[in-house]
Amino acid sequence: MNILVFQHLAVEHPGTLRDVWAAAGHRLTTVELDAGEPIPPLEGFDLMVAMGGPQDLWQKDELPWMRAELAAIRAWVAGLGRPYLGICLGHQLLAEALGGKVGPMAAPEVGLCEVTRTAAGAADPIFGGLPARLTTFQWHGAEIIHLPEGTVVLAENDACGAQAIRWGRHAWGLQFHVEITETTVADWQQIPAYAESLRRALGETRAAGLAAEVAPHLAAFRATAAQMNAALATVMAGA
Repeated sequence: MNILVFQHLAVEHPGTLRDVWAAAGHRLTTVELDAGEPIPPLEGFDLMVAMGGPQDLWQKDELPWMRAELAAIRAWVAGLGRPYLGICLGHQLLAEALGGKVGPMAAPEVGLCEVTRTAAGAADPIFGGLPARLTTFQWHGAEIIHLPEGTVVLAENDACGAQAIRWGRHAWGLQFHVEITETTVADWQQIPAYAESLRRALGETRAAGLAAEVAPHLAAFRATAAQMNAALATVMAGA
């Protein structure tokens, strides 16, 4: 399988998903959009994945690469009807590419947070196999405030009503992170925008101990990422 990955920050990469894809023998093409790398022709790819980043959708008029990315996602998902997975910013990009709207949250959601699967999530080919209540890792200050037509919400919590979505039968978005590794928290704490949201959400003391707080959950996150990837592969094989 040929996978096209859009990145918006070098340290916000597919993490444990890369390990799963490598073990399966998939070919990975990574485009670092924030560094000016161009989007290649889409026709040769089987799956598009868009990762997170410190940018916000309301910056799209200031960031030409984001406008190009939105157009590519729209062409891929709505035009070609091909499988898509968006994580964090990639989740929000999916919504805006298809006519939805993203806006700032009243307060950032950072750290370990529980999400609840909806009835639609229980019937979803990817989310249906996950627990009804799932501990996740979050680091975002924006959320989808208007869903595109044709979207179903698969998971939610009190902080954010669209924690996971599906558009049509082939495009998924996750506001939370399943792909994080042992170095993720430390890497992201070096990004000024992330460090600020971390302090706002958790305070100085808890922020300093976030990596230790998250560490016991990493094996479960890795297992969830592998399970979701396997379910996605099954969906793609049957398409």
